Amino acid sequence: TVKQFYIPAWNLDKFIEDYLLPDTRFRRQVRQAVHIISTFLKERCFQDAPHPVRVSKVVKGGSSGKGTTLRGRSDADLVVFLSNLTSFQEQLDHRGTFIREIKRQLEACQEEETFAVQFEVQSLHWERPRALSFVLRSPQLQEGVEFDVLPAFDVLGERPLRNTFGAGRLYLCSSIKLIQECQDLDREGEFPPPCFTELHLILLVKHWYQLCKEKLGKPLPPQYALELLTVYAWERGNKQTDFSTARGFQTVLVLVLNYRELCIYWTNYYDFENPTIKQYLKRQLNKSRPVILDPADPTGNVAGKDRYSWQRLAEEARVWLGYPCFTNRDGSPVVSWNVQVICDCALLRDVGVPHSREEAEGPELGSLPHPPHQGRSLLHSR
Repeated sequence: TVKQFYIPAWNLDKFIEDYLLPDTRFRRQVRQAVHIISTFLKERCFQDAPHPVRVSKVVKGGSSGKGTTLRGRSDADLVVFLSNLTSFQEQLDHRGTFIREIKRQLEACQEEETFAVQFEVQSLHWERPRALSFVLRSPQLQEGVEFDVLPAFDVLGERPLRNTFGAGRLYLCSSIKLIQECQDLDREGEFPPPCFTELHLILLVKHWYQLCKEKLGKPLPPQYALELLTVYAWERGNKQTDFSTARGFQTVLVLVLNYRELCIYWTNYYDFENPTIKQYLKRQLNKSRPVILDPADPTGNVAGKDRYSWQRLAEEARVWLGYPCFTNRDGSPVVSWNVQVICDCALLRDVGVPHSREEAEGPELGSLPHPPHQGRSLLHSR
């Protein structure tokens, strides 16, 4: 058990190594759990189902897929790509059926004692559930592993991608198709995107989020939104492998503090060149802030629609900005990276996304006033 203590800025990296990074045994156990479920999905599921679908591949996401698993906590998103589907519409129409079939097969396997593991499958409360959630437990696993299984239409198929240009064009085509079908179906952000990889800094942000969750309860913004804020802060403020963890952490908290102005997106897989995507992005970026578009899915604003949840998190961030982890050895305050709360202001003006000069410029993060330091532990009693 580690008792409460103050963690200065120069000890944050050691804190992450000692308390947040999962050890080799835990990572091996999680990989084993993922392998069990992936094998089941590919070899057992839909063998006797009425719909002629089969699992073509299983892609691992969640913290275990992104390499951002916190010690003692693990979740895995398994995106199950199905063959014999022809459109997002067909996926939407049959998604509930697919999820119920996976649930039925899991429960059947448990009754047959096919696996030396136990499944705690959550009840399906919706007529058209988006995912099947369950916890896998095993005598070999110290902790249960939480799974979300999401059926998906494989828009990219099995086509070989010989270069990044070809991959980008294919992904662009899929983004256009995704936008068009989501608009037709009024189902924005409902189709699972590919995985997104992050830095170890995200472990610290996730740990902070968990502490906020334990203290504040619901509602809070989605954790994925905080992960993307961490990506954005690092890309725009540093983009080096060797950086000050305290500065990065502080930058994320100040972005949270300025949630009313956040307008963040990426152009790796979609941009303003295509007319369909351009018009759609303009509408997305004109929506009420905060706006944080998924890097792989322009139809999804991962910031959510509940500004009150952001207000609660921002109030906690303001308090945390006064803690010892943001003080240097010489007693001077840590200075956050100079990152703007609006992504590419000039580009947004050029494509016709209106906003005031104050919104466009945004405050420079390093100049924001911070409250005086208060006694507080980054690590509660464990």
